Parts: sequence; C-alpha cells; structure tokens
Amino acid sequence: MEKKTLFDKIWDAHVVKSIPKGPDVFFIDKHFIHEVTSPVAFLNLEQRGVSVLYPERTIATPDHNVPTVDQDKTIKDQLSRMQVDKLRENCKKYGIELHDLGTDHHGIVHVIGPELGVTQPGMTIVCGDSHTSTHGAFGTIAFGIGTSEVEMVLATQCIMQAKPKKMRITVDGELGKGVTSKDIILYIISKISASGGTGYFIEYAGSAIRNLSMEARMTICNMSIEMGARGGLIAPDETTFNYLEGKRYAPKGEEWEKAVANWKTLKTDEGAVFDKEYHYDAADIEPMITYGTNPGMGIKVKDRIPTTEGMDGSTKNTYLKSLDYMGFHPGDPIKGKKVDYVFVGSCTNGRIEDIRSVAQFVKGKKKADNITAWIVPGSREVEKKAIEEGLVAILEEAGFKLRQPGCSACLAMNDDKIPAGKYAVSTSNRNFEGRQGPGARTLLASPLTVAAVAITGEIADPREIF
Repeated sequence: MEKKTLFDKIWDAHVVKSIPKGPDVFFIDKHFIHEVTSPVAFLNLEQRGVSVLYPERTIATPDHNVPTVDQDKTIKDQLSRMQVDKLRENCKKYGIELHDLGTDHHGIVHVIGPELGVTQPGMTIVCGDSHTSTHGAFGTIAFGIGTSEVEMVLATQCIMQAKPKKMRITVDGELGKGVTSKDIILYIISKISASGGTGYFIEYAGSAIRNLSMEARMTICNMSIEMGARGGLIAPDETTFNYLEGKRYAPKGEEWEKAVANWKTLKTDEGAVFDKEYHYDAADIEPMITYGTNPGMGIKVKDRIPTTEGMDGSTKNTYLKSLDYMGFHPGDPIKGKKVDYVFVGSCTNGRIEDIRSVAQFVKGKKKADNITAWIVPGSREVEKKAIEEGLVAILEEAGFKLRQPGCSACLAMNDDKIPAGKYAVSTSNRNFEGRQGPGARTLLASPLTVAAVAITGEIADPREIF
C-alpha cells in the first residue's frame, strides 16, 4: 500500500481531473473573499453572463482597506469606500454570506474563518490573499490565488493547479522562556531564506509544533508564504478538535463524531517520503527580530546584524542596499536601537491569545514616551473578548491605543501607515520596503518582543523584562 503524506491525502481527494503533463483540475471546499481582489472577478463574471456556482461555499468580509477608527461612519477614502460598497453589492446579488463592518463576526478574513468553524480539517481553501496559508494550521490545503483565479473559483468551484513538491520541517524539544511560535517561524525563515520554500507545500511536525495552541499554529502556517512556499499545514489532533467543537459552522451531534473520526485519519503515513526535510531543535530558538527588507533577514534579538564577510559582489550590494534603507550597519547590535511605533495585530498575530500575552506583559507598566503603540484585534470577537477579560483596560492604562478590527498597519492600504523614516516593530508578516507606508522601516517580531519594545522604547529582549 502506498505511503502518503497528509498533503497527498487531501490533494488527491480533491482532484476532479488530471491533465496529462499539465495541472490538475482541483475542487475547492471553501472560498474566502474580501474587498480588494474580488470586484474585478465579479465584474468579469457579469460581463460573461456567468453566475456564482456555489455561493454557499464562499464567505466574504472587508478587511484590507477598512479604517480601524469610526467604522460606524462613512469610509472617507473614496477607493476604499467604493471597494467595500462593491463587495456588499456583489454579495447581495449572488447570495454570498457577508460579515460586514459593525457585525458580530466582522474581521480579518483569516481570523474569522477559524473563529466561525468554517475552516475544518481535510478541506481545500483559497482566497485572493497570499496569507490564506494560515488555515493550514487545521490540516487543510489552503493557499492564495490571483484575481483571475478568484473568478474561476466563483464560476466553477474549481481551480487549475500543478501539484507542488512536499517539504517537512520538524521542530522537536521544548521552547525556552519568552519564545513563541512567531519566533519559531522567523527562526526557520532565517535558516531557509525567503525563497527556500519555493515550489513546496510544507508540513510542520515535531513535539514543539504539537505542543502549540491553535492560535500559535496559525501564526506558523501564516508565514509559510514568507519563505516562498505555496502553503503550510499541520496535522489535526485533539488541540484542533477542542478548538473547533461548538463553533458556529462546526458539525454537531452525530455529524461531529463522524467528522472527528475522519479527521483522525488525516496524518502522514509512517514511511511516506518528502522531497525535502529539515530538522530543528527548539532549544536553539530564541526571541527573534528582522533587521532587513525581507522576512529571511532575521536574527536573535541578542545578536548583531550580520557582516558582509563571505558575500559575493551582487549579494553584498543587495544586502547593503537593504541595510541602507533600514538605516543599519553590518556588525551593529540590534538590541538597544530606538523605535517609534509598535503594532500588534494582523492575520499573523491579531488573535485573543496574542493580545492576552501583551496585556500580561505590560500590566502595571507604562509604554515609553517615544513609542506610539497600536493594538488592532483581528476580529470583532477578539475585540469583544479583550474588553470582557479586562485586557483593554490594562493596555490603555499602559498607554496602548486599541483600534477596531482590520488589517490595519500590516500594509499601506488604509489610514494606519507608519511615517517615512520611522521604525515600527510589528507582529505582522512582511517587512518589504514601503510595506507599512512609503519609507517606513519595519522590524518583525513576536507579540512579547513588541511588548518589551513598547515598554523600553528600544529593541529589547523580553526575557530580560519579565
């Protein structure tokens, strides 16, 4: 009997047709849409006279362009307002479920899917957004698609895809004090590089991964795309089932028992072969931070920025250009550098567990005077819990500013931009030039490291401040 990986089991079960020497026609269980990548797809459908085949398999929410203040008022930015209005019109026209601004389950698309129990093991999930890989934490094949593919899925519920190669990354052992899942993934990307996963779908395994919460697993899978991978996934287990049980769209009663029995089969067979494997020791992972302009440029907070020793001409020039943009120099210590902004939020770290960890860290403390501190919940549900649990009161007492749900300062598509030349330590997923605003300088880190930065006003090791 053929030994299959988890990825193979899900992929093979969803192939409608294989094209010889070509891609597979691949069925999609759930399709998430938002206001940025869907308007043109719907316009093309209308021009072709084609409808949405399975509207019940699509779920919508506005998140990228929306303001995170005064969401009950008319959106000021004309383009953002037009895109959100178009999303509303299209959802109404085609009977698609919309979690709009101000509703109980509004939020970032990759936060509300798991919260609602829409995301379930064994599924195939797509969205016109690269960080769709987040949903892989539940044992799904989830990946981002382009606008033309959004149109294809709306019209046919299928997509044409070449099967990627398979990679397994195993992290064994116990994490040290102050080390989070964000540090795990930043560590892995720093080892593999921002292109080391290109052409692969990654399965994360090992005791350190199994011991993570669902929120932490989502952070890991979310940033799979940042090493060039098509996506990442983790085998479902009791942690997964406990998270999903009772959620709005999770199976109920006998259907739940049947679903769990099926989900328990979703694991890689012993002896299944991967195209590439990496193994890491959790004990070597420490609080991480990026210093350059791609997520692979990461180091331990206690370390110095790498020198150019051993680099060839073109690599060296690119490296120095990146450091010049950031205002850093080879060999400098990263710790102690002054910072202007901190941001806790995004589909990477905008969940209740993230906000709890920051609140616990800053309780009884005050942010530094030079820091502007934004906390942006990933959804209305996260916002509600943060208020009910008293986390908002703790954060505001410490000088943080809570905003309303949305993608916010993860990307420069809304009002929450970092000014040119300013430094932001961010829990988001990308640190490209201009990602948080023209000329903004972004350093990626965990919520705990961000909290330490907020309190000290400079890059700091959270282990030294507990």
